[in-house]
Amino acid sequence: MINLQDKVVAVTGGASGIGLATVKLLVSLGAKVSIGDVSQAGLDAAKADLEQANAGTTNVFTKAVDVRSRESVDAWIAATVEWGGALDGAVNLAGVVGKYEDRTMKDFDEDDFDFVMSVNLKGVLHCLRAEMNAMNGKTGSIVNAASISSLIGVGSDAAYVASKHGVLGLTRAAARECGSGGVRVNAIAPGIVDTPMLRKSFETRGEISTSHTALNRKGEPEEIANLIAFLVSDASSFITGACYSIDGGWNC
Repeated sequence: MINLQDKVVAVTGGASGIGLATVKLLVSLGAKVSIGDVSQAGLDAAKADLEQANAGTTNVFTKAVDVRSRESVDAWIAATVEWGGALDGAVNLAGVVGKYEDRTMKDFDEDDFDFVMSVNLKGVLHCLRAEMNAMNGKTGSIVNAASISSLIGVGSDAAYVASKHGVLGLTRAAARECGSGGVRVNAIAPGIVDTPMLRKSFETRGEISTSHTALNRKGEPEEIANLIAFLVSDASSFITGACYSIDGGWNC
């Protein structure tokens, strides 16, 4: 049984998709959740949704944050600790696919490459650094969003693939660095999940077939949230430095 009663958990990208599903689940399990997202409108909508679902009361704090900025992330984590009194867990889900997904390495746009890396990889670094500092001297759990693209090569998507391979490297390095202090760091590697980001991707490259996966369907955000809640909780107390595939059997 997963029990997160009164645990303070920070979630980036928490205003939609897998992030919002995760926030809802963590709140239902008793956690106090700080949502960081680049969209203030998204944060307002998410908070209203949560308040409606919980009869007007919910243990949720929101703050606009741009993970590309170390200062923005530091300010959000500091505000989270001030609000909740501590930081027990963190889920780093903020990510982008870039503007030009179907360009090969021969003709990709360097500005777009830098943008994807600044959000998906450097953003995770900024979050890890702030979260590890906030957890210093106490136990905690951090979950990073890797991807199926962290484990395989995908053509015409070099920036995203490189950034997600990098997230896996950061996860393993962080797990080594802070394990002795009681902080665990793991990653999840989702496949095709029905999220706003995936639907936006469909607009530029067409719908992605699921026929190559064992389950032959898209995942739902709530299914990914279940794994995240397990990794944040003490139920996974002997797991660190791991990457969990949750891809419907894409990589089996």
